[in-house]
Amino acid sequence: MTKRLFDLLLSALALLLLSPLLLGTALAVWWQDGFPILFRQVRVGRGGREFGMYKFRSMVKNAAAIGPYHTASDDPRITRVGRFIRRTSLDELPQLLNVLLGHMSLVGPRPDVPAQRALYSEADWAARCSVRPGVTGLAQARLRSAATPEQRLALDLQYAREAGLWLDLRILWWTLGRLSGRGSN
Repeated sequence: MTKRLFDLLLSALALLLLSPLLLGTALAVWWQDGFPILFRQVRVGRGGREFGMYKFRSMVKNAAAIGPYHTASDDPRITRVGRFIRRTSLDELPQLLNVLLGHMSLVGPRPDVPAQRALYSEADWAARCSVRPGVTGLAQARLRSAATPEQRLALDLQYAREAGLWLDLRILWWTLGRLSGRGSN
């Protein structure tokens, strides 16, 4: 209950304070490649329930139809504006709406697409889905996108075992440090 209240208050405050940045990002996406501005992708949340996760669109229209669910840094589907908003994580800000809707938390394992279910053992999948997925998580805060799949899984499972408000606050601090270029400690 405390975590949910924390998520609601902080995400609402972040949306309010970041509204000029959200508007500027939306205009940049629209200017580069038109509508739609947001991208909605099916992800798996707590209890294995699917939901639509929002991001600013960073790829060409219909990118999912012309390539795999994962991307590489040199993926030709990523637009010029998309490269910038991915590098700065601005593309992730619409997930604050998912937090308000209860699909996600500010902190938790990053939500997977349903196709990634096959990459897990039954026990690991159950543990991973025992907590609400997050806008940021232990793997992102510690290793950002440099994490191997094995490191990401280990950190996601560690979070599921140790989840709590104190750990969430530390992960948010580490994430802000990474985004500002200060590192993770």
